[in-house]
Amino acid sequence: MKFNRNIIILALTLIVAMLGFGMVIPIIPFYIEKLGASGKDLGLLMASYGVMHLIFSPLWGRLSDRIGRKPVIFIGMLGNGLAVLFFGLATELWMLFAARILSGILSSATSPAAMAYISDSTSARERSGGIGVLSAALGLGMIIGPALGGLLAGDSLSMPFFIAAGLSFVTLILIYFFLPESHRATARSKHQDPEESFQFKGLRRALSGSLGILFLLAFILSFGLTNFQGIFGLYALEKFSYGPEKVGVIFTVIALVATVAQGTLTGTLAKKFGEERLIKSSLFLGAAGFLLLLIPESYWAILLTTGFFILPVTLLRPALLALVSKKTSSGQGEAMGLANSFMSLGRIAGPIAAGFLFDLNYDYPYLFGAAMLFVGFLLAEYKLRK
Repeated sequence: MKFNRNIIILALTLIVAMLGFGMVIPIIPFYIEKLGASGKDLGLLMASYGVMHLIFSPLWGRLSDRIGRKPVIFIGMLGNGLAVLFFGLATELWMLFAARILSGILSSATSPAAMAYISDSTSARERSGGIGVLSAALGLGMIIGPALGGLLAGDSLSMPFFIAAGLSFVTLILIYFFLPESHRATARSKHQDPEESFQFKGLRRALSGSLGILFLLAFILSFGLTNFQGIFGLYALEKFSYGPEKVGVIFTVIALVATVAQGTLTGTLAKKFGEERLIKSSLFLGAAGFLLLLIPESYWAILLTTGFFILPVTLLRPALLALVSKKTSSGQGEAMGLANSFMSLGRIAGPIAAGFLFDLNYDYPYLFGAAMLFVGFLLAEYKLRK
């Protein structure tokens, strides 16, 4: 996969977008405490982004099919900059909710349009590699965001958000002047054949369509992964009495493995084995990895098992999105938006389930995550045929 200027700009865009999202995670409890809000308020605030992303991501993807990828990517990054700026200026709880909701509505335009951009500008053979690069950028931004947010918030809770807003506006300049449109007017159709286009009629109807199994697997992937991510800090504290330093090193390992795997391995493995086989193998190994996470006692063993778990799981997203792209004859942006919506649904449901199970037993979230990925493997084995 060649790293041309367009891919670099798109990757930078997604990193900056996820920086703004990730920075909120370590800082928002302090905002809540400062404003005298409750844990219930914190839960609703965190869920508000995912709900908006779930609703609006397919709409933005569909709009990118009609007006082009570049303006939708531009709108998403502009919304990201305004939302994080507003978050940094917030002095009341309603302002935090407004900022998160605005972020979920507008910044949800970025990812599906960027993935569709790759679909427009790469061959079927190169598509997994291109989507892998952008998926690596998403993962990198999500990992860097919390660490950077915690580091910069030492003197001022608002400072990380002002910096994220500045980066967003710099990225806007790059998009406007240096990113060409990939979806030309001649490629757009106002009257698509209903048999060929994937019309947005709701997530329930999407599951019954030709791409339904892939959307369901996208949900299972996101649900299972957030069973790990959403509860790991508490798990490490409860079971091993780890502090933030050791947990930070573990997340650094996750970031390195995910970035290298998505950026370099996905395209190569997809070309050699095909997306279908890669998806099945990743689901099976991910389920096994969840079980291995319960075994180690030493810190180095935890680092190794975490790396083993995250390697196959991190290959799933680009492989799934590449297969969605290949099986969509038209409406690439809409299909990518729907896939992102099912992932958003997983990000909403996963942490809630993990938190409930953790209160019963700190091993239960990982056992349930293993079960979910294994069910996904069985579904893929039955439904996906190359």
